[in-house]
Amino acid sequence: MSLLKSIRRKLSDHRLEGINPDSVEFVEIHRQIMSERKYMQDISKEFYQTIIKLDEKYFNGNGLRLEIGAGSSFFSTLYPEVISSDIKTGPFTEKVVDALAMPYDNNSLRAVYGINCFHHFDEPERFFRELIRVLQAGGGCILIDPYYGFVANKFYQALTDSETFDKKMVGWNSNITGAMQGANQALSYIVFKRDIAIFKKLFPELELIYTRPFNNYLRYLISGGLNFKPLLPYYFRNILKIKECLLIPFNNSLALHHVIVIRKKNLI
Repeated sequence: MSLLKSIRRKLSDHRLEGINPDSVEFVEIHRQIMSERKYMQDISKEFYQTIIKLDEKYFNGNGLRLEIGAGSSFFSTLYPEVISSDIKTGPFTEKVVDALAMPYDNNSLRAVYGINCFHHFDEPERFFRELIRVLQAGGGCILIDPYYGFVANKFYQALTDSETFDKKMVGWNSNITGAMQGANQALSYIVFKRDIAIFKKLFPELELIYTRPFNNYLRYLISGGLNFKPLLPYYFRNILKIKECLLIPFNNSLALHHVIVIRKKNLI
């Protein structure tokens, strides 16, 4: 066993050992871990609050607000107006929704939110066509996904064997082997950075209006996320926050996640 795999194994949360990432049990364990780790609760709340603020700033309309790929998320607990959905039936979601074939009428949604799910789409073009169909003019989509800076590039390549981080992948489609396996975590970089000219040409009805790296990466690393053990107790959080603030000028190199805001144009 390599040194990296040995370290990963030692730090992994033992409750996930041998559990199929595509199973309901995996989601239930993640929710249990979330309930125990205040670090991750804080980070998740920051994600949710950021999404709502960006929605209120950039979108309009009175349609539904849908979270896709929710899994163990508690977004709809804090914001009951948000419909919690996933591609499979789960204990914490309200509705089964395939983001590539949404069960909604044309022009019926104000917003679609996705946290760490975009890179799991094996055919992103189908997702964008669905956004064009279901979103109201002036509505949009907010995604939070793995970032692509120096640290993120190294981190995601070393994180897991079940997913890749390949910035040089040809095209956008990937060989997904399950809802949570086989994904390329560099997909948001590929679509919205490397191939942004292609995105604009293929989907003139959509506009990329905002992107920003998050600066909660120290707390995320220390928390262990949902798959690894925490490295420091929660009472270090304020020290870590201060360090994150001091490191804001270096977010482009240090960040692990970024937010992406896409809006459907009003072409009338």
